[in-house]
Amino acid sequence: MTDFLDDIRTSYDTVASSYADLVRDPAPGEPECLDLFASLAVAGPVLDAGCGPGRLAGHLHARGLQVIGIDLSPGMIEIARRDHPDLDFRVGSMTALDLPDSSVGGVVAWWSIIHLPRDVVPQAFAEFHRVLAPGGVLLAGFHVGEESTHKTSGYGGHPMNVHVHRWTAAALTDLAVAAGFTPYPDPVISDDRVCFRK
Repeated sequence: MTDFLDDIRTSYDTVASSYADLVRDPAPGEPECLDLFASLAVAGPVLDAGCGPGRLAGHLHARGLQVIGIDLSPGMIEIARRDHPDLDFRVGSMTALDLPDSSVGGVVAWWSIIHLPRDVVPQAFAEFHRVLAPGGVLLAGFHVGEESTHKTSGYGGHPMNVHVHRWTAAALTDLAVAAGFTPYPDPVISDDRVCFRK
C-alpha cells in the first residue's frame, strides 16, 4: 500500500499550488449537494476526506459545520491552513484515519477516492463507517465509468504519477452497503455523486 500512497502524496505536493488556483470555483450542482449534506449530518464535526487545499471544507464551515480536513499531501494541507486558518487540517490517509470510532457526524469524499486502487476503496469505506456516528452521512463524488487511466501530468503541466479509477454509482453503492451503509433514501444524487447513511 505504501507505494501508491507515496505516489499520490508526491504528485499532489508537486501540483498543490496550481491545483488550488484551478479549483476555486464550485462545480455545477456542488452548492446544492453541500446544502443536502449539511442538512443530513448529525451532531459533531464532519470530515472532509482528501480535503486538498481546503476549498470544500471552507464551504462546509460557511454552512455552520465544524470541519476536520484530512489529506495525504503536506503541500495541500499547508495551503489549506494558509487559506482557512480557523479550520482543523491534518495530514493523514483515508485508509487509516486517526480518528476515534463514531466521532464525526458526516464524511465527504469529494473526488478523493479516485486514486485509490479498486481493491483498497472498501478499506476506505470501512474507515468512513467506523468514524461516523450512528445516523451519520457519507457523501462521495467520483468520475463516472469503469476504466482506469494513468495520469502523468496535470494542473499546470506538472509531473504526476497517479492512477484515476472511474466508478459507477451502482458499484459504489454495492461497496457502501457491504461496509454497513444504508442508501439514503435514493443514494444516487447525480451520475457522479452518491449519499449513504450509517
